[in-house]
Amino acid sequence: MTKLNKYQIDRLIFHTLCIIFAFFMLYPILWMILSSFKSQADIFRRGLRLLPEKWLFSNYPDGWRGFGGYTFATFFNNSIIVSTIATIGAVISSAIVGFGFARNRFIGKNILFSIMLSTMMIPYPMIMIPQYLLFRKLQLVNSLVPLFIIPWFGTPFFIFLVTQFMRSIPQELDESAVIDGCNKYTMFIKIFIPLSKSALFTVAIFSFYWRWNDFTQALIYLNSTRLFTVTLALRHFSDPTSVTNWGGMFAMSVLSLIPIFLVFFILQKNITRGISTTGLKG
Repeated sequence: MTKLNKYQIDRLIFHTLCIIFAFFMLYPILWMILSSFKSQADIFRRGLRLLPEKWLFSNYPDGWRGFGGYTFATFFNNSIIVSTIATIGAVISSAIVGFGFARNRFIGKNILFSIMLSTMMIPYPMIMIPQYLLFRKLQLVNSLVPLFIIPWFGTPFFIFLVTQFMRSIPQELDESAVIDGCNKYTMFIKIFIPLSKSALFTVAIFSFYWRWNDFTQALIYLNSTRLFTVTLALRHFSDPTSVTNWGGMFAMSVLSLIPIFLVFFILQKNITRGISTTGLKG
């Protein structure tokens, strides 16, 4: 048997530590997935036991039945509608505003960009009440509209990301496009949108992730059970005044992770490319 050299030993130690840390980070998710197959008593049994004593597959159909006369299909449908429309709005608004800041000259551009960046530091509780009063005045409370309409007016972080990405595109392309007879609109559609796909995919992924997991706004604006999103439904699934079906709740929590994982694994390369090239000026 050949002796391991220093490089191989270092790699062995590195990968061992990575596996150990990964296990501790993934343990809560593994516990939740395996708990979705456990009985009520098995879930609250003391100890760090992961595997159930008896595999209980009935938790999934029991949890899918939902509550209040609505199945979880209704709640998943509401979350998909909100996340999809909000994501489309975030991508469109970020692309338009980002292009304006990156490639257009107008009076007060730097001031407006600084103000836009400063809004990123405002905590949500400070704007929560004014937003609620606005939507109540528009009679949009207890509807899905407040949950997906705000990204259509721009999200500062996404605008900043797209702006920095578009600034990295060489100016020579603008000059070539003007020589070929392109105006600003044609340049935006045919040049900057295709070249900024990585940044726009990053915006889409983060927007979908944030909206899918959003609980606060759903709790504020939604009162009817038929309008509940998945996050709000999971909260109401546990009833402190009666017996809670924890196995069914964990089963629905596992299903709620599937859309996020699918979106992430399909588009993960674009996240890396979109973030790594943001801020590099060509």
